[in-house]
Amino acid sequence: MNLDEVEKKETKSLNFLERIIEDDLANNRVPQNTIITRFPPEPNGYLHIGHAKSIILNFSLALKYNGRCHLRLDDTNPEKEDIEYIHAIQNDIKWLGFDWGDHLYHASDYYEQLYEIAISLIEDGKAYVDSLSAEEVREFRGTLTTAGKDSPDRSRPIEENLKLFKEMREGKHPEGSYVLRAKLDMASPNVNMRDPALYRIKFAHHPRTGDKWCIYPMYDYTHPISDAIEGITHSICTLEFEDHRPVYDWATSIDHIEHAPHQYEFARLNINYTVMSKRRLLHLVKNKVVDGWDDPRMPTIIGLKRRGYSPEAIKEFVSRIGVAKVESVVDFSLLEFCIREDLNKRAKRVMAVLNPLKVVITNYPEDKTEYFEIENNPEDASMGSRTIPFTKEVYIEREDFMEHPVKGYHRLFIGNEVRLKSAYYVTCTDIVKDEDGNVVEVRCTYDPESKYGTTEDKRKVRGTSHWVSATHGLRATVRLYDKLFITENPGERTGNYLDDINPDSLISVDNCIVEPSLKEAQGGEYLQFIRNGYFVPDSIEFSSESLIFNRTVTLKDSWSKQKNK
Repeated sequence: MNLDEVEKKETKSLNFLERIIEDDLANNRVPQNTIITRFPPEPNGYLHIGHAKSIILNFSLALKYNGRCHLRLDDTNPEKEDIEYIHAIQNDIKWLGFDWGDHLYHASDYYEQLYEIAISLIEDGKAYVDSLSAEEVREFRGTLTTAGKDSPDRSRPIEENLKLFKEMREGKHPEGSYVLRAKLDMASPNVNMRDPALYRIKFAHHPRTGDKWCIYPMYDYTHPISDAIEGITHSICTLEFEDHRPVYDWATSIDHIEHAPHQYEFARLNINYTVMSKRRLLHLVKNKVVDGWDDPRMPTIIGLKRRGYSPEAIKEFVSRIGVAKVESVVDFSLLEFCIREDLNKRAKRVMAVLNPLKVVITNYPEDKTEYFEIENNPEDASMGSRTIPFTKEVYIEREDFMEHPVKGYHRLFIGNEVRLKSAYYVTCTDIVKDEDGNVVEVRCTYDPESKYGTTEDKRKVRGTSHWVSATHGLRATVRLYDKLFITENPGERTGNYLDDINPDSLISVDNCIVEPSLKEAQGGEYLQFIRNGYFVPDSIEFSSESLIFNRTVTLKDSWSKQKNK
C-alpha cells in the first residue's frame, strides 16, 4: 500500500466531525489554528452514559488535534440546580479520564455580559419586553403549518422596553408577568425563530450568584454567546438542537459578538432496555424505584461505576458505536460485550460460592490445612498469584451436584469423579439429607496423588467445580443486578415506562461463601467470581466486616438466549 492509499484509508476512517475539523485546519478557518470544544451540562442531575458519549467525543477531539476542551456548567435554571450535581459532574468527567485544566466555566460567569448585550438588543430595536402569558405565547406562536402572530407588545417603544427590563432586574415585577423576547420572524417556518424568549423572571436562589439576580437568561441565548466569549471553534451537540441552529447563528451574529463559532450536531446515544431522559431518571430516584442516582441499575456514570464498569469499557463502547448524523438504537448487549472484553483482561479470578452445598472429604485429615497457589488472571501473568486454603470440608455450588443426573451432566453425583479446581480430584460416595428430603451434605473421597500440579493432575476428568474452604471461607452478600427494564422500548406497550420495570433487576443473595482473600478487597476492585460472572466490592457499603459484592455482568449473554426462546 503506497502513501496515497494510506492517506485515503485514514481519511475514509475519519468521522464527519474529524473531517470538518481537518478541513477547517487545512483552510485556516480556525483562530490561532487551535481547536477548542466544550462540554456544557446543566447541573440539574447526574450524568448518564449518553453524556459520556458527548464527554468522550468533545475531549477526545480536542486531544487529537492538540487543542483543549472546556467544561462549562449551564447554570441558568437555579430552581433545578444544586452544588451536589456540580461536584458530581466534575467527578464523573475525571473518572472517565479527562481534565479541563484551567478551563472550568459557568454560564453565570457571563451574566453581566449577557445582560449588557440584551440591553444593546433593546436599544437597537431587536428585542422587546412581552407581557403575554405562557398560554398566549403558545397561541400566538402558531403551528408547524401556520405562521405565528405578532404580540401586541412587539411594537412597544424602546424606552419603555428598557425601563421594564431594568425593573425586571430590580425585582419590581412578579414571575410570569414579563419576558424579554428577540424580535426575529413570527412567520418563520422554524418555530424556534418566532421571537424566542431571551430572559424570564425567577425569584430563586442561585448556587453561585445567590440572590443577586432575579432574571435569568434562556438556554438558546446563553449557550451560543458563552461559546463565542470562550472562543469555542466547534460547538458540538446532539441532533435535537439541529432546529435551534438558526437561533444559535443569530445569537453569535449580534453586533457585540467578536467570535462566531459554528454548531454541529451528531446522533445522541439511545440504548434499548433503558431510559436516559433526566426527567425520567429523576422520577425513578424521587419515587424510590431505585436506591438513588448511584444505584447500579441506573445508566448514570456514577451508577455504572458502582456496578463495576470501567472507564476503558465505556470508551470502547462509544468508539464502537461511532459518530453518526442519523439517530439509531444501540443494543444493550454491545455495552455488556465491551465490559466483558475489558474485565476479562483486568479482573482478578477468585473463588465464590453463591448457593453453597457442603462437601465433606471423608478420607482427608481432620485438622489438616493445605494452601494452593492460584494465578490471579491467566490473561495477565503480571497480576501474580495468591494462595487459598483447602480443608476437609469445603463448599461447592449446589448446581454442581445432582442426585439423579440427567444425560450429559458431568459434575458431582454418586460414583462420579470431578476436579476441585486447583486442588484434588474427588469422588462422590454418599449424601446426607434433612428431614424434608433435601440434600444438605455430599460426602466424597479424594485421591491424594492427584494434587494440583502433579502428573496425576493431568488426567482427563470432565467436570471441574470451584470451591471454598468451609473453615476459612467468609460469609458475603452478593447483589445480582440485571437490566432495569424488561422491554426494549420501556413504555411502548402501555404508555407508562414504569410498567416495564424488571422485577428481577436486583436479587440479593445472602450467606454466600467467598475465599478469605476477599476480606482485603478494595471498593471498585474488578473481580471475576469463577463461573459466576464479574463482580465488584460495593464502593459504598463494602468493608472487611460487611462483604457486599455487586454483579457487573454475567460471563455470557444469557439475556439474548432467553429473549430468543
